[in-house]
Amino acid sequence: MDRATYDRMRTLQEGHWWFEGRRRVLSGLIGGLDLLKPARVLEVGCGPGGNLAMLQRFGEVTGVEPDEASRAYAAERSGVRVEGGLLPDGLPFEPASFDLVCAFDVIEHVDEDAASVAALGRLARPGGYLATTVPGQPWMWSRHDELHHHKRRYRMKAYRALFDAAGLKIVTASYFNTLLFPPIAAIRALKMATGSTTADDDAMPPAPLNALLAELFGAELLWLKHAPLPFGVSIVVIARRPL
Repeated sequence: MDRATYDRMRTLQEGHWWFEGRRRVLSGLIGGLDLLKPARVLEVGCGPGGNLAMLQRFGEVTGVEPDEASRAYAAERSGVRVEGGLLPDGLPFEPASFDLVCAFDVIEHVDEDAASVAALGRLARPGGYLATTVPGQPWMWSRHDELHHHKRRYRMKAYRALFDAAGLKIVTASYFNTLLFPPIAAIRALKMATGSTTADDDAMPPAPLNALLAELFGAELLWLKHAPLPFGVSIVVIARRPL
């Protein structure tokens, strides 16, 4: 991502409905895993650190972030050790070092997605977990994806195949951000139809609307605890390294 996008994330990650709703969903799903307590947790691609406090609920957290300014900001705000590193071959850790490895909206940024999933899986101990999210629906590609330097958006079948190829056992695989899919899809479709190149998808809504959207997004956890959602703006896959 470019400098302006990284810096914009510092403000948005604190309270924007998308970040807040995603944290609620992920926190609930991770809380349901058979993790050691406290767990050794790694977040790869932590950006300015918006997820680190949430992950600290589960144990001792380490971060990885290639952007130097974001790395320093995340470490200062969270007190978490944040190392430099790149996927797939530039992560400064020994295999089997963590109980939980996280990569939230990271895999879509790398050229070698299959090698990156395999590398992340190797960092989990046998019996440990890899928790990931990526943007779904390739047809929804927009100027937002370009500004965030995405390489692709995924279909579920293709994304699951990366974990199968890495020898990981999938325990959760679902679309999410489903309740808000209709308006988001309508806006994307309208932009495509009109040729719009604006990238205001992540603009901060007025506070009451922002709070409502966060509640709607976060409420999907109640469904995801029982069954996968059939469609959505994003994909979540959690996999386990075999014993």
